[in-house]
Amino acid sequence: MEGTNPVNKKLAAALSGGAVLVLALSGCSSDDDNDEKLNSWAKQVCDAVKPQAKKIEAANAAIQKETSDSSTPKDVQKTDAQAFQDMSDAYKAIGNAVDKAGAPDVEDGEKKQTDAVKELKGISASYADLEKQVDKLDTDDQAKFADGLKGIATQLDKLSQSGNDALKKLEEGDVGKAMAKQESCKSASSAPKA
Repeated sequence: MEGTNPVNKKLAAALSGGAVLVLALSGCSSDDDNDEKLNSWAKQVCDAVKPQAKKIEAANAAIQKETSDSSTPKDVQKTDAQAFQDMSDAYKAIGNAVDKAGAPDVEDGEKKQTDAVKELKGISASYADLEKQVDKLDTDDQAKFADGLKGIATQLDKLSQSGNDALKKLEEGDVGKAMAKQESCKSASSAPKA
């Protein structure tokens, strides 16, 4: 019988892919000059992303910490559920920040912004759904619990591999250059990647 430890390690590995998603928002670098409007937009978004990236990183770390053999299914469930809730909140906050910042002053800026907000809110909803699933797992039966976690790890894996196309489009060209200049984006992107 496979215990919860190997499964939770899979969960942690899948989760680290999700953290890369947010850091993608801040991982560009260039020294080209941009106009003032775009720099102002980038600063607003980057300043809002930084604390959320930290929140996602902390949720990731909590799940990875809970992968020890001595963790009970109840501990794993509680930690994972809280982590998913935190991630859901963080992605929602980033979506709201991009929404509030308005369209970047670039070609197709409005479409890029709308797509990114929709994507971020979708990711937020997916994490909220995962939290509900973890909460429903049977912690009294270790085998059932491990099977349930396996299913969640599979969904997480898909979630971390999909869903950053609109963010990549949002950051193309001048937007990425403007974001790269922001101190808050530089520090968010230098966070360790698992």
